Formats: sequence, structure tokens, C-alpha cells
Amino acid sequence: MKATVSEFDERQAAARIAELEQQVQSLHQQLLQAQKMSSVGALASSITHEFNNILMTVINYAKMGVRHKDAATRDKSFEKILAAGHRASKITTGMLSYARQQSDRREPMDLVPLVEDVLVLVEKDLQRYRIRLITDFDHHPFAAVNSGQVQQVVLNLIVNARQAMEQGGNLKISIRQHTELNQAEISIQDSGCGIPPEKLRRIFEPFFTTKTADQQGQGGTGLGLSLARDVMEAHGGRIRVESAVGGGTTFTLKFPLVPTPVKVIGNSKAG
Repeated sequence: MKATVSEFDERQAAARIAELEQQVQSLHQQLLQAQKMSSVGALASSITHEFNNILMTVINYAKMGVRHKDAATRDKSFEKILAAGHRASKITTGMLSYARQQSDRREPMDLVPLVEDVLVLVEKDLQRYRIRLITDFDHHPFAAVNSGQVQQVVLNLIVNARQAMEQGGNLKISIRQHTELNQAEISIQDSGCGIPPEKLRRIFEPFFTTKTADQQGQGGTGLGLSLARDVMEAHGGRIRVESAVGGGTTFTLKFPLVPTPVKVIGNSKAG
């Protein structure tokens, strides 16, 4: 009888542990989504300003096309309106794709377009804060990634870098392929204030932060880098940081390299 009771207790304990693990996983996903929305909030003002500029372009060239009846002026107006529409569509598509809650599915992806889609969202924000963007993509490495999760990490690091350069500066985004190490790398380097050594060793701890929230309430939660580390470890990768006070900070994301997928082209036989 004692053995039976013991087995029952063990089954109950195992079931409870499984339930708690499922709850923890669910809460972790909710936390990732909340952090993602926080990053979107940090860009909201700049993106709204950009959409206002796009609308003004559309309105002004529409007026010009109405006033002038010659074909050359109308063609120019249509071209400018079409370009503005494409720009708005690209921003909207990128924002919706980023904000959408996704599964944990990973697939081989070229890291260059993955990062470029994030840069579309931050371009005007960086210009607003007088930050010069430099890109160095000398390879197109592939890694097995969840695009939404990796883009969230990249966007969070870019927002952090912008906040570290209050007086403007340079932001360099590099993508490297180290075939001999079987690694793909994304690095985000800023020319900001840097992080003191006593804080640098703790930045990946949950709820530890080196800054206070800004006027929009962004920053200062201490969750972004902790979640970034979790995402990278789940991808079998690593996140590394180098920093010097007054000398800027560089975060490097390291992924296991995967072979470039082979494109299958169908052949048609002549009858």
C-alpha cells in the first residue's frame, strides 16, 4: 500500500512539474511579446513622423499633377506618388511582420535581408537623433533562425545603441561569415558613452539596467538583454559584448552556420 501511495504522489508531482514548466514557457513567450511591443513603442514617434512626410509628399505631388496639365509634370507627379506609396508599404509590412506573434519555428535564412528589414524601421529614428548608420555586409551567411525573435534582438540592441548616443554618433552594423569556425555573426557597434566594467559584468542579469526610462517610458526595464541572451542560447548561439567608458559598445551575435539552401528550378519538357 505504501508503494502505491508513493507512486501516486510521484505521478502527481510529475504532472504538477510539467504543468508549471508549461506555464513558465507561456509566460516567457508573453514576456518576449511585451518586450517586442516596447521596442515598437520606442520607434513610434519617428515612424509616425515618417508617415506624415510620406503623406505630405503624396498630397503635394497630387496637387501639382492637378494644377499642371502637361504630360511631363503629371508623369513626374505619378512617379513621386508611387515611390512614396512603396516606401509606406515597406514600412507597414516590416512593422506588421515584426509585431506579429510567431511560433518557435526556425529555418535557414540569409541574415542580410533579415537585418535590412529591421533597418527600414529604424532609419528615420536614427536620422532624428543625428546618428550615422554604417553597414558592412561582406557575406550573406545563412543560419537556422526564428526571424521574428532574431529581429527583436537586433532591434533592441539598435535602440539601446541610439539611447547611448545622446549627442549623436556612428552606428555600424556588420555581418560576417567565419567558415573555419562554422559561425555567422551580426555585430552592432556604437560610438556612445560605453558601459563601466562593474556594470558590464551584470548587463545580462534579469531586471538589471544601466539606464533609466526616457521621456517616452522606454528603456530601464532590464529585460531586453536578458531576453536577448535567452533567444541566442535557444538558437544554439551566443551574445558577446565589448565596451569601454567613452569608447562605445559592441554587441556580437554568433550563430551556427548552415549551408546555403539550394534553389530547385523546375524543368519543362518539350512535347
